[in-house]
Order: sequence, then C-alpha cells, then structure tokens
Amino acid sequence: MSTASDNDKLTTLVELLQRYSPSGDEADAVKYLVNRMNELGYTRSFIDSAGNAVGVKGNGDRQIVLLGHIDTVPGFIPVVKEGNVLFGRGSVDAKGPLSAFTDAVAQIDAIPGWQFIVIGAVEEERESKGACSILSSYHPEFAIIGEPNLWNRIAIGYKGSARALISVRSPKFHSARLEKNAFSRALDGWNEVLKWSAEYNSAQQKLFHQIQLYITNWSANDDGFYENAIIQIAARLPPGITSSEWYIKLRELMPDIDLTSIGNPVEAYQSSKNTSLVKAFLSSIRANSGNPEFVLKSGTADYNIVGPVWNCPIVVYGPGDPQFDHTPDEQIDINEYYLSIEVLKGVLNILTR
Repeated sequence: MSTASDNDKLTTLVELLQRYSPSGDEADAVKYLVNRMNELGYTRSFIDSAGNAVGVKGNGDRQIVLLGHIDTVPGFIPVVKEGNVLFGRGSVDAKGPLSAFTDAVAQIDAIPGWQFIVIGAVEEERESKGACSILSSYHPEFAIIGEPNLWNRIAIGYKGSARALISVRSPKFHSARLEKNAFSRALDGWNEVLKWSAEYNSAQQKLFHQIQLYITNWSANDDGFYENAIIQIAARLPPGITSSEWYIKLRELMPDIDLTSIGNPVEAYQSSKNTSLVKAFLSSIRANSGNPEFVLKSGTADYNIVGPVWNCPIVVYGPGDPQFDHTPDEQIDINEYYLSIEVLKGVLNILTR
C-alpha cells in the first residue's frame, strides 16, 4: 500500500491552493491535479471534454465516484500556514474536500472489481458545468460529493435555488404626483414575496424546510421619458417547492410586474440515511474517535445535480468549517484534513469488502 510521507501530506492541498482558480479559470489547477494523480499512482488521469480533472484507480466495473469541485469564488487569499491552520482561497470550499478525496484514494490499493473515480469538476460556483457534463458518463454504485461539513458530519440534504429579475418600466412624472414610481412598484412586488414567504415559513419548524430570500442586485435609471427599475432576487427552496412552482407563485404575487427567470434553477434534493454508504461513514467516523452527525444544508451543490440522475446511495462529505465558505479569511484545520482522509479510506475499504 502506498502512503505519503509526513512531509508530503499537505502537498496536494497546498499546491492546489496556490493555483488560484475562480470559476471559468480553472485550467492551471486542473492540469496540476491530473499530473498529481498520475504521480500518486492512479491507474489513469486525464482532463475530460468539459475541462474536469479526472483520476481513476482500478479497472473494475463497479464504480465509486468522489466528486469535488476545483473552482472557487473570486478573491485570492495568500496560502499561509499558521500553526495548525492553513489559509487560502478554496481551503474549505472546496479544494480541501477535493484534495482529501485525491489523497485518500492514493493511499489505498486498487480493489479487484472496483474503480475509484475522483473528479475535480469545473464551474460549480456558477452553473455546475462540470457536474452537468458527466451525468451520463458514470454509473456509480456509490457517490460522495466533496463539500465542507466538518470531518465528523455527513450531509444528506441540500436546498434548491432559483433566481429571477423583477422589472418595472413606467413613464416619468413629477414627484408631486401621488403615483408610485417604477422603483417603488418593484419594491412593493418584493414585499409581497417577503410577506407570502414569511407566512409559508411560519408553518415550518426547521430552517431546511423554509424559503430563504435575498436581493442580490438592483438598479434604477431613466432616459428622461421612462423610469426603469430592476431587482435581482434569489431564493433557496426547500423540498416540496420546485423551481417551476416558485416562478408560478412569483407571478401570482406580482401580476402587474415583469418577471424573468435567470440562470439554471436547481431543485432541492435529500437522500436516505438508511444506506450502506451512510453506515460505512458512521462506522469509519467512530473508528477515528469521532461522534458522527447528520446535517441538512441551506445551500446547493453538485449533489443536487447528480443525485437524482445517478439514483444511488449518495452523501456529501468533506473537511472544513462551512462558516469560512467564501470568506476573506478562508481556512482549514490541518488535523481535520488528516482525519477526513482516514475516514474516507475507511469508508472505501468497508464498501469494497
């Protein structure tokens, strides 16, 4: 069995962090990861047609896919190690989990009959281009999605998301008139959405089952004759509300306001606790002296994309405290990173016995 030396334990993560890779600019990081997988003894590694980094260990027909993402949000953070903490953009979301996947598979032998497939997907922080491109390429028996949830926690549910533009255009008039201008009308529409959502949420005890709303941008202008007001909104949608149903509700709440959906909506997804994959994680976390926990997340992830299509046992797992997601001081605890590798090795060994 190949093992990394103490001096080499952080190489994959540090080198990936040093290759700044905001969505759409992942090529250098992808090239590094493919070469790194080759160095670590993967059976084969390559860049696929979508630009994803892919590493395969083993030649069997049965597949376990470990899907992480190699892109980050914008904002370079110098890679600095301070004591037991490593700073850098992506250290948590989600090069930490992806590097843990890479290193864990490197440290176990190929298993007859099985393939371990590690994927560093591109553009997860945009429209999940990388994950969408592989839906028909793999048919895993088990799938593990790399996102930070702390080393002893397993995520089994993520909300959906949907974005829209509220737009109002109206003739310009003197402010002494009692009529509402374009921006006031747009705000009235937004307030109707807030009111209805608050009523819906009042019947839901858990945050995971509530609607979360945000204004992500707004603008107002006039050309001397007409005023234009645009509010860009985003919703985190719980199970039970599809994006189509959400857009229908928005139009009911704002019948006199133009509404345009933007981007690709993502549906909420929740997987079962009662699978051999979950049991393997519980066992492996306990074997590493951890107290396993389940978590339901308010965000969305590639989990939402592949889960309904692959229809196999699936969880989200990865080191890192999610409170540091997308923040200026993004950081990961190094011991947690090491523990997550041990947990993953245990899981893969249990599943392939």
